[in-house]
Amino acid sequence: MAVLAFFFSPWMVCTIPIWLILYYTIPYFTQYRSLSQVPGPFIAKFSNIWIGLSARRGQKFAAVDEAHRKYGKVVRIGFNHVSIADERALNVVYGHGNGFLKDHYYEAFVARTPGMFNVRDRAEHTRKRKIISHAFSPKSVADFEPHMAANLRRWVIQLDRIASSGSQPGNLDNFARFNAMPWFSYLAFDIIGDLAFGSPFGMVNKGKDETEVRFTLDGPISYAPAVDVLNRRGEVSSTLGLLPTLRPYARYLPDPFFTKGVAAVENLTGIAVAAVATRLDAAEKGMVDTRNDILSRLLQAKDANGAPMGREELTAEALTQLIAGSDTISNTSCAVFYWILHGERSAPGTIVSRLRQELDEAIGQHTDIASYNQVRDLPFLRRCIDEGMRLHSTSAIGLPRLVTGKGSGVEFDGYIFPEGTVLSVPSYTIHHMAEIWGEDVDEFKPDRWLSLTPRQKICFNPFSYGPRACVGQNVAIMELQLIIGTLFHRFDFALYQPKMESHEGFSKKPKECYAGIKPRPKNMR
Repeated sequence: MAVLAFFFSPWMVCTIPIWLILYYTIPYFTQYRSLSQVPGPFIAKFSNIWIGLSARRGQKFAAVDEAHRKYGKVVRIGFNHVSIADERALNVVYGHGNGFLKDHYYEAFVARTPGMFNVRDRAEHTRKRKIISHAFSPKSVADFEPHMAANLRRWVIQLDRIASSGSQPGNLDNFARFNAMPWFSYLAFDIIGDLAFGSPFGMVNKGKDETEVRFTLDGPISYAPAVDVLNRRGEVSSTLGLLPTLRPYARYLPDPFFTKGVAAVENLTGIAVAAVATRLDAAEKGMVDTRNDILSRLLQAKDANGAPMGREELTAEALTQLIAGSDTISNTSCAVFYWILHGERSAPGTIVSRLRQELDEAIGQHTDIASYNQVRDLPFLRRCIDEGMRLHSTSAIGLPRLVTGKGSGVEFDGYIFPEGTVLSVPSYTIHHMAEIWGEDVDEFKPDRWLSLTPRQKICFNPFSYGPRACVGQNVAIMELQLIIGTLFHRFDFALYQPKMESHEGFSKKPKECYAGIKPRPKNMR
């Protein structure tokens, strides 16, 4: 009772508000005084609450985009965070040699051991990248195709099953209605499971979001919905990265967003532990590993001192590949699928027929799935993929970088950003700026890629920019070409989704994508 009396005493009731005001205003008038001229939402000048709540709603990309449309190219979105919607800032913020660090935001994504994605130390990142990059060399990428093809064949069998259900009495157009988004997720997870862990998760065959989880190396196996777990992990980590004072208490907060999100982080790590343990246990028992996949490359890799990665680091890097190779591919392939059909719906006869003609000439009549040799150099297919990535921007957020070094900080367009400032360039916003892309910026027009301006070439950054750009982007493009090429060669579609709504964790995900599907007659392909 005495403790309660102390906290509710008149002295404390007056002191706490004063302390809070000083806590949020002193940095504004001292360390970040030079940012006072940067426009932005009022509350964002003093705290990260504005941007943190936007992340909590899964709409950070939309809130930042709206702020830029209201306040201009340079906007203060946090007490020390400035977003710059200008393609010239890509080199300033992400370029080689600027000395900037990944912001503390990334610490919220570390489960046990930092991976290449979330490690902040520059030297450690360089070490990891040198070890890992050989796994994504052109030869390695080519070796991955059999694993992709096997999963793609299983996926096509399931889509054939769905498509055949449209041939029912009374169904005049023979289209079977389905939500495509989960099926893109099942395929992407199975492919990355095959590449990063040695076997697919089995989601395509089961038609279900389910995979094994093990919390310790020799612990019991349970099951969890991996797609849902990954989505929750991205949402809660993005929010806690922006509101770090909540991180120690997240599992105790009454909001289930946080409690379920923290559990998702643990489950996702458990998925990696279970998968890597299965592969390493087999190797320790003397079983010969003849697979050509990402994990085999990581197992063989050594650093500059000839030391291999330990089990904890291997698990962290495999987890990085799981996250990077599942969520982004499923989201992007679904978005490209939607935008191709939306473009055809908006201008009938201008998109799908051209894509089909190109695919039919390259793939042939009796081929069940596309091969990489058949689709890798198809120009219209690649333009459709690039235009879909521009419009959807799976990596939509501005990746935050911390200004480091002594002296006067860094300057951009007359603004001075001192050491300790966080800078970012929002991909979604610069991909949707009419002054860069034209008044038809929100329309799906693959042919805009035939004559890109210098500004557009610099602006397009679906895989980030600079030394920390996505190391697996060649694998990602290969997957997208195989998936989209196979789909439109093999099936007819009708788009039922009036508009694609998205929800953002770390990456931006279509909520759903309802379409009709039916097989194309073989004599038509």
